[in-house]
Amino acid sequence: MASSGKQKTTMAKLNRERKVRERRIDKQAKKDARKQASADQPDQSGDLLTSGDDQSIPSGTGQPALDPSAQSLVDV
Repeated sequence: MASSGKQKTTMAKLNRERKVRERRIDKQAKKDARKQASADQPDQSGDLLTSGDDQSIPSGTGQPALDPSAQSLVDV
């Protein structure tokens, strides 16, 4: 008697495989979120520094004002 060529998969095995796939998807989503957050973080801190420069330095310090073209190079 020859056995059938098609192998049967139990519901338990199908459920285990489904859970593994879901965990992998969740793990990849978390990894992508961390990458996105770390990529956004330097941009946000740079914006905070450039937005408050005019108000953070008192006018009586004796320091010359920066040239606008020099500031644009720093922003890039």
